[in-house]
Amino acid sequence: MNIALWVVTALLALAFLGAGAMKIGRPKEELAKSGLAWTEDFSAGQVKAIGAVEGLGALGLVLPWVTGIAPILVPIAATGLAVAMAGAVLVHVRRNELPAAVPAAVLLVLTAFVAWGRFGPYPL
Repeated sequence: MNIALWVVTALLALAFLGAGAMKIGRPKEELAKSGLAWTEDFSAGQVKAIGAVEGLGALGLVLPWVTGIAPILVPIAATGLAVAMAGAVLVHVRRNELPAAVPAAVLLVLTAFVAWGRFGPYPL
């Protein structure tokens, strides 16, 4: 199970790092044109902040374990990302974008799995 947790953690870190970098590095209008219609409900600063949360969360999933400094931050980062994904699911459902809610829901389940595993039976 520990290996499964690390595989999921690594994949989540890559996904969130990429998503965060995209939101930070591209203008809001470009994101909206590329299919992220939800950005219409948020200011450019809020979109950048969401990207920063995702990027920092990705780093928090891996760096504490790699460095050996405060490994308790791994499940805390996973919990924070799960909360962010719960918000993403709510935004998509509220906007009636059910197909877009599915990836956010999958990420929510995976981050909750990592948080459960690292807080519970498989701590670092």
